[in-house]
Amino acid sequence: MCGIVGYIGPREAVPIIIDGLRRLEYRGYDSAGLAVLENGCLAVRRASGKLRNLEEVLKLNPVEGFFGIGHTRWATHGRPTEENAHPHRDCHGDIVVVHNGIVENYLALKHQLAEEGHVFVTETDTEVIAHLVEKYYDGNLENAVRDAVRQLTGVFALSVISRKDPNKIVAARLGPPVVVGLGDGEYFVASDVPAILSHTRDMIFLADGDMAILTKDGVHITDFNGRAVKRPPSHILWDPIMAEKGGYKHFMLKEIFEQPRAVRDTTLGRVGQESGRIFLDEMEISLKEFKTFRQVRIVACGTSWHAALAGKFMIERLAKVPVEVDYGSEFRYRDPIVGPDTLTIVISQSGETADTRAALHEAMHKRSKTLAICNVVGSAITREASGTLITHAGPEIGVASTKAFTCQLTALFLIAMHLGQVRETLEPARSLTLVDQLLKLPALIEDVLRQDAIYDELTKVLFRSTDFLYLGRGIHFPIALEGALKLKEISYIHAEGYPAGEMKHGPNALIDENLPVVVLCTRDPEDESSRTLYEKTLSNLQEVKAREGIVVAVACEADVEEVSKIADHVIPIGSTNELLLPILEVVPLQMLAYHIAVRRGCDVDQPRNLAKSVTVE
Repeated sequence: MCGIVGYIGPREAVPIIIDGLRRLEYRGYDSAGLAVLENGCLAVRRASGKLRNLEEVLKLNPVEGFFGIGHTRWATHGRPTEENAHPHRDCHGDIVVVHNGIVENYLALKHQLAEEGHVFVTETDTEVIAHLVEKYYDGNLENAVRDAVRQLTGVFALSVISRKDPNKIVAARLGPPVVVGLGDGEYFVASDVPAILSHTRDMIFLADGDMAILTKDGVHITDFNGRAVKRPPSHILWDPIMAEKGGYKHFMLKEIFEQPRAVRDTTLGRVGQESGRIFLDEMEISLKEFKTFRQVRIVACGTSWHAALAGKFMIERLAKVPVEVDYGSEFRYRDPIVGPDTLTIVISQSGETADTRAALHEAMHKRSKTLAICNVVGSAITREASGTLITHAGPEIGVASTKAFTCQLTALFLIAMHLGQVRETLEPARSLTLVDQLLKLPALIEDVLRQDAIYDELTKVLFRSTDFLYLGRGIHFPIALEGALKLKEISYIHAEGYPAGEMKHGPNALIDENLPVVVLCTRDPEDESSRTLYEKTLSNLQEVKAREGIVVAVACEADVEEVSKIADHVIPIGSTNELLLPILEVVPLQMLAYHIAVRRGCDVDQPRNLAKSVTVE
């Protein structure tokens, strides 16, 4: 969950490292630090709190050098203090390490090293790595790092530099991501693409067990035993401007407004507008296998899990195959029953989520075919799965996911249609209609976003509330869960998503005149079952109002007049197919959470105690 940046080349390293850390603050912001070689010595600067504190330290005590490493921290072992901030040093200050991950056997290693005379000054597990490298150092830094990492149990991404072996950065990966950037006579290492995207689009994604040695002459990659490894570079198509705020107050708001473009980009090239056919990217899953799968498992974490829940409705409705949804953190611990007749879909924005990767490995071990939905080309999950559907959301910097979620829903809809077509449960005429509705969706999202002013007035009433309840039925229930999660993440208000049909089984006890209840009261006018759910949801609105609750309803424009007779506030959206409505109706919930959080003075892009990518268990 921490962020790592390193640079070696002809330019001053500090501005490049600081800029990279700024783009990685979504991975952690408890403390920050950097180290560069200056006049033959390793100059280290660190500060607790956000990156701006480190920048103040550098103003008062600047450093210069042409290679170095930096780190922004999400605390695991040790409090978020300056003392525990990275980089960490060996006994003599000759070696420094930055690390993302968890060293599970650090206490045993620490006791052993202490007995050998090493002196520890922090509470972190990372300091053990610096002392191990020191122990094994014999004049060659990469050999020392190899010996050190073979002693570690757990997961790690790390970068190491040494005063005694200068002009060299050694990076290693086992678990969390590491990407190496290839510039013109300069080289970079980072935890994620946005950190170095403004300098190069040519990047190598290290695999587990890889070590990269960066010098001014190039990059050499080996395994942990020193054997040379070839990793072809990927050319990243993201525009660097996509990782900037572009005039928006927050990244989250920018990313909400990017959703029409992101959904459109995820769709284009994968649908036949005239035929209604779906074309998935090339993968190691044959049409015969798609046709004969007897079950589908979808595995994800957090927001992606909510997308998976909605995907279950899509796949079961269109492909007529049973679907189960699992949390990545639980999947492998219950000995899941999967096999060659199972398609396991894993969803991860970063492609590096530790629990989702472990679930992928479990499914692969049981000979299930695997399909990844991911936003990052070259990430671990995309390399390991039998097939990948890349979402074209572009870099998502805000910790609370928005555009990645709507793109995941879009990808799941494409998979559901593809399965339905291959399994012949989706007739051609219906395919044409669904594709037409899918292609019209970005314009409908744009219409929702034009109503930005509605939230200013609405949140004046709601931002003081201490609890929220979100309700939905059928495929709309996962969106109620997602709406509640967004509010919790960025405003720190307790919120709960609940199936509207379960109100009588407990939640009604919570309702009083102080409780806002957000209800997804939408429908597809062409779908009779959707009409039935809509009418039942209207009854739930009546239940809430009978108990004096504050009702905020999301309703289709054609139903606003009817819903307004019951609800206190109505947010209108357009109408589309029942299976596509979730992509549309989540947008007002994102906007509601955003405006409430801003009014409460919360840090929207960097909510407390959270990081963007959970790359450790």
